[in-house]
Amino acid sequence: MEEAKGLVKHVLLAKFKDDIPQEKIVELITGYAKLVNLIEPMKAFQWGTDVSAENLHQGFTHVFESTFESVEGVAEYVAHPAHVEFSNLMLPALDKVVIIDYKPTFVKF
Repeated sequence: MEEAKGLVKHVLLAKFKDDIPQEKIVELITGYAKLVNLIEPMKAFQWGTDVSAENLHQGFTHVFESTFESVEGVAEYVAHPAHVEFSNLMLPALDKVVIIDYKPTFVKF
């Protein structure tokens, strides 16, 4: 197994509050995606909704994953004014949230 040099994944699991309209959810997701163009250390962004047949999602419905080149890049992202402003819009719309940062390990056979 080999750890990716410096690479860090920032994963946010979320469940939006039941009273948040779908249009607002789309607006928030679009705003989240735009951060990749505003915050230099943020190299990539992808998201999706739970499609698991295992039903172990514990109520979480959305997954957001950002890629950074370093732990320091994640810290810069967290403190960046664009992220702080976005977080002030996103977090009140969420019923549940978990954030995990990890360094990916790749398995080579």
